[in-house]
Amino acid sequence: MTADAELLTVPEVMAHLKISRTAVYDLIRTRQLASITLGRARRIPAHALTDLITTRLEQEPA
Repeated sequence: MTADAELLTVPEVMAHLKISRTAVYDLIRTRQLASITLGRARRIPAHALTDLITTRLEQEPA
């Protein structure tokens, strides 16, 4: 499995972004952060986290 295909858990995303569980689920709910559900487990592709960060950096005023 390549780094791009790596699947992250919600706690891992929380740690990367230093935000709460609620904030991560809000990003997922508003479709700002892509995720998949495997059974009852929610997983976030690593590339989706990278895309979110890149998009936010591009939106920031210079």
